[in-house]
Amino acid sequence: METSTEARDEGAGRFGDGRLTGVAVMLGGGLSNQLGASVGALAFPVIGPAGVVAVRQWVAAAVLFAVVRPRPRSFTREQWWPIVAMGLVFGCMNLTLYSAVDRIGLGLAVTLEFLGPLAVALASSRRWPDLVCALLAGGAVAVLMRPRPSEDHLGIGLALVAAACWAAYILLNRTVGRRVPGVEGAAAAAGVSALVFLPVGMWVLWHGPPTWAALGCAVAAGVLSSVVPFLGDLYALRRVSARFFGLFMSVHPVMAALAGLVVLEQSLAWPDWAAIAAVVTANAVSATRAGRSEDGRR
Repeated sequence: METSTEARDEGAGRFGDGRLTGVAVMLGGGLSNQLGASVGALAFPVIGPAGVVAVRQWVAAAVLFAVVRPRPRSFTREQWWPIVAMGLVFGCMNLTLYSAVDRIGLGLAVTLEFLGPLAVALASSRRWPDLVCALLAGGAVAVLMRPRPSEDHLGIGLALVAAACWAAYILLNRTVGRRVPGVEGAAAAAGVSALVFLPVGMWVLWHGPPTWAALGCAVAAGVLSSVVPFLGDLYALRRVSARFFGLFMSVHPVMAALAGLVVLEQSLAWPDWAAIAAVVTANAVSATRAGRSEDGRR
């Protein structure tokens, strides 16, 4: 009996240590993601959002192909179409998000982009708490889109397109995950996106020769915003529940606002901070309820 109790305690200790490690990795990945976006924005004056996104996609594809080693020749037609679609959506999401960051700032752009996963979560439920979450998020959007002296409707529109792309990316990712083993599908999709941005990036870099500093910022964005979060998420999801992971993801708008403040000196008014808090709360409640629903089905 004593041996069994000691073994159980030791196992609980290992689980607790693993969860703590997973949380630390998630925190580092989230900070890396938003820091990478802010560092990439420093290169906008030289190569623009399209140039930064192109370099980011190339770096991400190169690293993921080296780490995952997908086998594209083994994919069937049923596997290829969602991979290609996910790669196109992924590229569009990053391009519209970075273009929005260039116009309305990192914090507001990422906050609006998070409406995408929130919409996916709320679309599958008709319960009153989810309706409250939807109203809360809608009120936050109204605050973010309020008239102001420096209003940029195009920037807001680009961020909302990024949100729609993220919603589509989530749905496509599920399809790819069911049809392609492991993470080969995600790596292949990154390769598709890199190929799509090859002519775009070459055109941008040819017509506006970049500085080494701008290229360094773009490469750093690829490593910090794509490679580190991707590998970190894979590591963390083996140590924390999907519900907790989704709950933690909801703090990304806050991280983005802080990164924009520190790195880019993009300050926000208190109504904007309140709107960010509302979106974070709606995402957190939605992620928690989604996790409970999945636990109940199991």
